[in-house]
Amino acid sequence: MTDIFSIKDRVAVVTGGLGQLGTQFSKSLAESGAKVAIYSRRPFTREQIADKFPGLEDRINVYEASVTDKAGLEAATSQLIEDWGVPHILVNNAGIDSKPNGSAEQNAPFEVYPQHYWDEIIETNLTGVMLTSQVVGTKMAEKQRGSIINVGSIYGLVSPNQALYAYREKRDGIPFIKAASYAASKSGLINFTRYLGTYWAEKKVRVNLISFGGVKTAAFDKEFTEAFLERVPMRRQAEIDEYNGVVRFLASDASSYMTGSNVTVDGGFTAW
Repeated sequence: MTDIFSIKDRVAVVTGGLGQLGTQFSKSLAESGAKVAIYSRRPFTREQIADKFPGLEDRINVYEASVTDKAGLEAATSQLIEDWGVPHILVNNAGIDSKPNGSAEQNAPFEVYPQHYWDEIIETNLTGVMLTSQVVGTKMAEKQRGSIINVGSIYGLVSPNQALYAYREKRDGIPFIKAASYAASKSGLINFTRYLGTYWAEKKVRVNLISFGGVKTAAFDKEFTEAFLERVPMRRQAEIDEYNGVVRFLASDASSYMTGSNVTVDGGFTAW
């Protein structure tokens, strides 16, 4: 039974693979025997790869490509295919959001929320997934195999609870409203995943979504973390490596009969 979880010698693309979660996904896939191509907006040298992923530098390459630049994605994918062949796995991980401790302008009341923040988040989180899937997924479909894993959020399933952010106005005296853009982008991924999963089903390219909950990080204010954990049945955030298993599962043949699905991993947050 363990063989169905194997991804040894498969080629995986991870967008945003140098970020907080992306680093974990890239490392986990490489440790499992895959060859990992990280698509990054910034260049990354072989020396930097060796420092960030010690012992895995032979299984990890970084290709400079932004998920919002189709020409750049095409160039990176062409080089990847020349280096390692057509990918078997695509993890659409790249994404942006305004943070609970970010500026009030990025989290202004809806009536005055700046459009350029909306455009930036939608372009990266939704359009970027479409473009990367179009470029990489088309190559998979031509080969009649592949697994696309979209990275979603609990805020694609439920609306942000503004009570979690109320402490900012009490503390700073400035209204702080969790913006609609991130939730809209992640909600859009749910139906995009269904669409693409059914569209490419006959070509044996599976497309699934993971809706993640919170991740333990020092970047969040203590007040936000405490309020958030009151709403999580397991009373904790995920450890940084706790999402690796579900990514591995969806990347492998263990999930061979899954497509168009949304797997929720959130400590029970959306169960209440």
